[in-house]
Amino acid sequence: MGKGGSLSHSVLRKILLSYTYVAIWIFLSFTVIVYNKYILDKKMYNWPFPISLTIIHMSFCAFLAFLLINVFKFFEPVSMSSHLYLSSVVPIGALYSLSLWFSNSAYIYLSVSFIQMLKVLMPVAVYSIAVLLKKEPFKPNTMLNMLSISLGVAIAAYGEARFDTWGVILQLGAVAFEATSCLLTGWKDFCIDHERSWCCQGLVVDCLLMVCD
Repeated sequence: MGKGGSLSHSVLRKILLSYTYVAIWIFLSFTVIVYNKYILDKKMYNWPFPISLTIIHMSFCAFLAFLLINVFKFFEPVSMSSHLYLSSVVPIGALYSLSLWFSNSAYIYLSVSFIQMLKVLMPVAVYSIAVLLKKEPFKPNTMLNMLSISLGVAIAAYGEARFDTWGVILQLGAVAFEATSCLLTGWKDFCIDHERSWCCQGLVVDCLLMVCD
């Protein structure tokens, strides 16, 4: 704080920079979401192979990681044994890939806004799986909060005009795979906070979709 309680220029600059990053992230996420929907929707481009988008996604991530570590040297390479790689990296990568595959597949059957709504169940999935795997103690108050979230999503699903059972199963499967991946990596709190931000992003996406329509 500066004199008179005003924000200093450095703090204000950091705040503006943070909001700029958030705005760019929301715009890029919205673009990817709508583009995926365009590619996979039966009434649009009608590309019926969602796993191909997952392969492109994972290949690009692997290529970018290779460049950052081995070419540009932004990060130090990590040495690990074959056992550690197979027991830790491979399961997490497989769960993340399955999450992407199922999530992309859901675009064929569900509207973008409804998919965004179902993603709100991520904290419920993370906490429930953590309790089942005994990584988190059962707390009645926390479970009550999780049930209230689930009830809200159930009410929204009941009023969904384009409800499709198979699409909902796919999206819930994607949420479950991502939640398990978060628990294995130890990023439980990050995933919950990330999905809270998804709630805000979902509102922005819905508003943009209404404008586009």
